[in-house]
Amino acid sequence: MVSRKIQAVWIFVCIAFVVARVDCADFNVKTYGVKGDGTSDDSQNLNLGGLTNAVVKGVTSIDSKFFHMNVIQGKNVTLSDITITAPGDSENTDGIHIGRSEGVSILGATIKTGDDCVSLGDGSKQVNIENVKCGPGHGISIGSLGKYKDEQPVEGVTVKHCTLTGTTNGVRIKTWPASPEGIASGMHFEDVTMENVSNPILIDQEYCPWNQCTAGVPSKVKISDVSFKNIKGTSATKVAVKLACSKGFPCEKVEVGDINLEYHGTNGTAISECSNVKPTLSGKQSPAVCDGASGGGGAAAPAGAASS
Repeated sequence: MVSRKIQAVWIFVCIAFVVARVDCADFNVKTYGVKGDGTSDDSQNLNLGGLTNAVVKGVTSIDSKFFHMNVIQGKNVTLSDITITAPGDSENTDGIHIGRSEGVSILGATIKTGDDCVSLGDGSKQVNIENVKCGPGHGISIGSLGKYKDEQPVEGVTVKHCTLTGTTNGVRIKTWPASPEGIASGMHFEDVTMENVSNPILIDQEYCPWNQCTAGVPSKVKISDVSFKNIKGTSATKVAVKLACSKGFPCEKVEVGDINLEYHGTNGTAISECSNVKPTLSGKQSPAVCDGASGGGGAAAPAGAASS
């Protein structure tokens, strides 16, 4: 919940930008009575709720106590030239979160935070993410999905021309086990560079960060029409590609093309792990993905849950 103090600060900021025509300014929220103790005023730096046909450009957000920017129930919203900074160990400080919105574009952002650089919740449709520099952080994530009933489908997401550095995950789709039924489709990741990234390519349908999930019950979120193309760089983990799909609802129409991810650890070269998916492969595969199998649908060898 947004505190009255935070609301007061944003009213002042809006007046400064719209009435006084300020082009750029720094606002210390403590000057306006905000405690900044991480408890009393625990809120997003910028809540972009219900925007239609809007452009947000040239904004810098520093040390938010929760999501830095939250685009919720928006339509045709463009964010560009965005800079976000928070400590790498700060929890729940997602850089840009999108949920129940359609036609959102992120066109140029530098994000250093303690959680997902960009996260997409349920109901995210026709989202375009380009030219994002991410790290530190948890990567660029679709999800988590399937935690609640009546979640809306995720459809039509493109992530391209992005660079991730030192993140705990790369490009990721994550759903909860024992979830209600849901849909995530039309998700495409292309021309992404990884620099010492853990879990560079990850589908995790066993996402359970606090180990409080119903064991052995598969996710019911159906993942389909996914592609990972021209993804290159270095992996901080031996498992560079992990496609852990649901046993009850296997992933379908997954394509992997032109992957070159190197691992320089002492315990061998990079590998992949796959379960309940049989992707279509094209171009170079390094490491070999799903034992080099090619096709659509089906299952490969089991794999365990990925890290949060």
